[in-house]
Amino acid sequence: MSLPVDSEGMFEATAALPEQVAEAARAGRGLTGLPRREMVENVVVLGMGGSGVAGDLLVAVAAPFMAVPVVVVKGYTPPAFVGDGTLVFAVSFSGETEETLEAATDAAMQGASIVAVTGGGELGKRASGWGAPVVSLPTDIPQPRAGIGAMAIPPLVVLEDIGLFPGASQWIDFAVQQISRRRDQLVRPGNPAEEMARRIGRTIPLLYGSGAVGATAALRWKTQINENAKAPAFWAVQPELCHNEVVGWGQHGDVTRQTMTIVNLRHDAEHPQVMRRFDLVNEMVAEAVAGVEEVRAQGEGELAQLLDLIIFGDFLSLYLAAQEGIDPGPVPALTQLKERLAQ
Repeated sequence: MSLPVDSEGMFEATAALPEQVAEAARAGRGLTGLPRREMVENVVVLGMGGSGVAGDLLVAVAAPFMAVPVVVVKGYTPPAFVGDGTLVFAVSFSGETEETLEAATDAAMQGASIVAVTGGGELGKRASGWGAPVVSLPTDIPQPRAGIGAMAIPPLVVLEDIGLFPGASQWIDFAVQQISRRRDQLVRPGNPAEEMARRIGRTIPLLYGSGAVGATAALRWKTQINENAKAPAFWAVQPELCHNEVVGWGQHGDVTRQTMTIVNLRHDAEHPQVMRRFDLVNEMVAEAVAGVEEVRAQGEGELAQLLDLIIFGDFLSLYLAAQEGIDPGPVPALTQLKERLAQ
């Protein structure tokens, strides 16, 4: 199966995620120059856009099992606590992301241990100058958002090598098995992601998830729909949305029932009360939206379930693009914005 318009091969790149994850695990192993376990007091992940999701994924699947705190920074400035007890993952697909370059440079000057995950560029040069380990990204990935496995998996392996996230390799193996099964399902005609794309149509998806796994998946779905389908999408998180957003469905039902579809992203680690909240919210808003969809994660462990939700959403965004004859690869709005910032 392929897309009618796909100048950069985004369909093939998305379908290659299982192999990308497996190769990324190999690329992240055995780095030299890593700090000893007892030296690491906290972990910071720097990254923007498709690269920044690597930090969100780390927080969702590794942070709950780590003895030190993890912070994700999507901006120019590292936290004030960064120092010689900090392990920093600087993630930039191009190596030229200005926010990440500035934050990584500041962190290095503050004495942090840096690990760069990059395709090269200025970040690669600076990391080499600092004597920092560098995980080089594959050169055949068409867009940063198509490299989530290549960017997100090496930090997990590094944390395992240091002793901060024991068992990472096993969870990665489980994830590869699950997303291989899901990929094989989603490339066939009439698959669940393609059918959901038809039901969503031109309505605006509102993605609901819970906890770190669901929140990361919801954010990823939103950004993939934005960039691949060139369409608006929004996200919110349970149980927080039950304290504010749910009230907003009391007005403008005549508009929202024509324009918005809720998609619930579910996983096995949900709190029992959150499970009830999903059901109650569905009942409360059903008449105010065009439809309510649901995707349930499969696989063993948080990493497998998160990547399972991610690959489903990635394919859904491609099928939404295909319905409108949109080329999912190029992002001219981002290119224009960067050019104007550089002036």
